[in-house]
Amino acid sequence: MIKPIVAIVGRANVGKSTFFNKICGKRLSIVDDVAGVTRDRLYADANWCGREFTIVDTGGVEMSDEDIFQKEIFEQVMQAIENATVIIFLVDGKTGVTQSDEEVAKLLRKQKVPVVLVANKLDNFDLSNLYDFYSLGIGDPMPISCTQSKGIGDVLDKVVSYFPEQNANEEEVGVKISLVGRPNVGKSSLINRLLGKKRVVVSDIEGTTRDAVKIPFRCNKKDYFLIDTAGLRRQRSVEKMSIEGFSVLRSMNAIEMSDVVLIVLDATKEVSEQDVRIAGYVHEAKKPSVVVVNKWDEKTMSKEDFTKILQEKLSFMSYFKVLFVSALTGTGLSSIMATVDEVYENASRRITTGILNDIVQDAILNFEPPSKNGKKSKILFATQPSTNPPKFVFFCKEPKFIGFSYERYLENRLRERVDFSGTPIELVFKGKEEE
Repeated sequence: MIKPIVAIVGRANVGKSTFFNKICGKRLSIVDDVAGVTRDRLYADANWCGREFTIVDTGGVEMSDEDIFQKEIFEQVMQAIENATVIIFLVDGKTGVTQSDEEVAKLLRKQKVPVVLVANKLDNFDLSNLYDFYSLGIGDPMPISCTQSKGIGDVLDKVVSYFPEQNANEEEVGVKISLVGRPNVGKSSLINRLLGKKRVVVSDIEGTTRDAVKIPFRCNKKDYFLIDTAGLRRQRSVEKMSIEGFSVLRSMNAIEMSDVVLIVLDATKEVSEQDVRIAGYVHEAKKPSVVVVNKWDEKTMSKEDFTKILQEKLSFMSYFKVLFVSALTGTGLSSIMATVDEVYENASRRITTGILNDIVQDAILNFEPPSKNGKKSKILFATQPSTNPPKFVFFCKEPKFIGFSYERYLENRLRERVDFSGTPIELVFKGKEEE
């Protein structure tokens, strides 16, 4: 069953992201004193008194034409409202009612969704402005202080009271797919194409997506989550404590929480050092991946030539799979989810001990393990203790003699016999006494 969705809406700088982070128990949403930091909807799982739900942070709604993102932010807020089970309307209890609050309230009064009016920033619980919010026509305002964690439990009690009854035995599942790449390679456009809806803000300005945005969806009767991330720039060009610096850290976290990573490249630009570095992050995290070359409608070379460049640049992850697509025209997009399923299946593949040792023995007959100073290394047997990624443990005599070259040789023999395309595999060598 799909979890209830709780959307936090309100004008900019009323504390929506701080409230979101308090409920999640993690710093998932960027908190900054610059209005408009949260541009897209940001999803996270939360739990209150045993009731699980998805909470959604949204961009601040301001009735102004000066911000070029306001129109798109408003569209995102409307999408969140339309999908919500309950709406939390957050206002600034210290400032009092503003014109933007009145405009948001007017919008919410038209909805058929329960709305909980919450007045934030009442750190000393000075309620002198609280009663002004009755004029919004939303109901009783509930006072809270996010910074002091006061009143939040009461708000959540009221929110979950609106949830429909659920079967406690049902559990939400889905393959988590993150999209990573340099700024402006088209990650958000790809998500919008895959979903068939405009779910993340798309702009030709680099760095539009600052938060990691987790979006649940279904495809071919299967459950997935798409994670859009901030574009990763060169580390030296990003201040660690800046908004963009937090976004880079969030992209790294998104890779860690993913089941499959789509590494998005721009077909109109050379494969850069930063593209390679991003692919390296994914490889080091041991995540199955697909290289997605976007903007192929503007191609400047053949697929064969581009693949050769990738083989050279990404030699450390020779197992990569590549797709050539266009988010603009839709070319090749139908292959993405099928390939995601394929590489995830490969990462989840387990070999029986008998077949694994047959492969290892055949490899040893063709090329024996190295020796040193008259001492020979000998592989006794191998096992596969885990998957995602597939991990193989080789029990040996003198495991310290097994160098990089022989490890790569064994990996290649495994890949020749078993389809592990699109996923790294891990080889560990232990002495017999370490069993």
